[in-house]
Amino acid sequence: MNPSLEQALRLTRRELLGRSGTGLGLAALAGLLGRSGLAAAPPPGGTLTRRPEITPKAKRVIYLFQNGAPTHVDLFDYKPKLQKLHGQPVPDGYVGGKRFSTMTGNADGKLLLAPVEPFHQHGQSGAWVSQFLPHTARMADDLCFVKSLHTDAVNHAPGISLMLSGAQIPGRPTLGAWMTYGLGSDTENLPAFVVMTSVSKGTSCGQIFYDFYWGSGFLPSRYQGVKFRGGGEPVLYLNDPPGLSRSTRRDMLDNLASLNEVKLRDHGDPEIATRIAQYEMAFRMQTSVPELADISNEPQSVLDMYGPAVKEQGTFAYNCLMARRLIERGVRCVQVMHAGWDQHNSLTTELYTQCRDTDQPSAALVADLKQRGLLDDTLVIWGGEFGRTPFIQGNLGDRERWGRDHHPYAFTSWMAGGGVKPGLSYGETDDLGMNVQRDPVHVHDLQATILHLLGFDHEKLTYRFQGRDFRLTDVHGHVVKDLLA
Repeated sequence: MNPSLEQALRLTRRELLGRSGTGLGLAALAGLLGRSGLAAAPPPGGTLTRRPEITPKAKRVIYLFQNGAPTHVDLFDYKPKLQKLHGQPVPDGYVGGKRFSTMTGNADGKLLLAPVEPFHQHGQSGAWVSQFLPHTARMADDLCFVKSLHTDAVNHAPGISLMLSGAQIPGRPTLGAWMTYGLGSDTENLPAFVVMTSVSKGTSCGQIFYDFYWGSGFLPSRYQGVKFRGGGEPVLYLNDPPGLSRSTRRDMLDNLASLNEVKLRDHGDPEIATRIAQYEMAFRMQTSVPELADISNEPQSVLDMYGPAVKEQGTFAYNCLMARRLIERGVRCVQVMHAGWDQHNSLTTELYTQCRDTDQPSAALVADLKQRGLLDDTLVIWGGEFGRTPFIQGNLGDRERWGRDHHPYAFTSWMAGGGVKPGLSYGETDDLGMNVQRDPVHVHDLQATILHLLGFDHEKLTYRFQGRDFRLTDVHGHVVKDLLA
């Protein structure tokens, strides 16, 4: 082993503080700055580049991720020509050479499918929103619609991984992990990155919530998302066993920390430091999580905003309310994931269920943040991994089985608050919603814009791993300045 490296690994914390010129005062100051987000010390093995001189507009993010790919042509992307050509083959030139899922294969000759429900314009902005989403429509002037998104992935898990981590193959840090790595934590009593999942009742969707959707990849595991359960205690084992007092638990953790610190001195493994920190976090969460989950003090007017399912743990409505309560308590990133949007043969059945379960809570979250003065520095994102084809999957004569396949070439998401321009519909697809025609926004462009709103230059927020510097946007992406307020 390199002698200087061996000495660094075996240097105790006390020796380090004793040898440093400023001692405990500097260490205390660094801790305070780190918790406030004004400084973030890099963990062993990684290098956090200098924070760029960008004034952040957002301090936190709530990502309402809709697993399974919502259909843009049925919800947000109004195309009169698609209505006019319903039942006719896709015109030549729209799908030539394009790759679709194996369920579609060659798309030539596929029949176009009109929107299931009518569209209307809303608000002063005149945004087009489907009748499927009446609550979202009423918030149109507070939303920034991005209608020209496109991606490289054609299947769900790679598409979600690309959207959340910048790579189709699992193993990269996700957005929430990069955020907490760069910004630090704003709370000592809750994780900086929290994930909650839900699925509509009765859905036939087989979407799986893989752990790598909120993983820390090659970053130390202290930055990965903490998943809250959808039933019972949000986090397991928070309650002490019968007969074990709080003071006894404290003594056990102190002794365990001492043993882990010996191991840390011997090996210098950052995962040991993570283990020590996580034990301490779990001890504090025994008090903070029960208080967080107790919504009995929420005014009835607020509960009514989120809809009838808000008191049912594990629903999307409940998770949206919890997201607001979490960011109020200092959590940096809340990822609310809802599965069931994979409508290959259920546009006329399950799409109604998905919209009913998510429309009101999504709009309520934006309105709730706004009325509390939190929307200005909280970025809310709504969207999935790609869109769905303007042509039908299935038999046109069997309306109850209408469906649409995966479509990576154009889709829509919306954002609110956090420095984005409200009342904007950005980008445009062609007259069938098939391909982006104006102002394309790639997944990496969206990620670069999100990091910019958080105060980062996406090219400089990097981590060195296996001999190269990695970043969320890989080697692509640019900030879409037209989206910024």
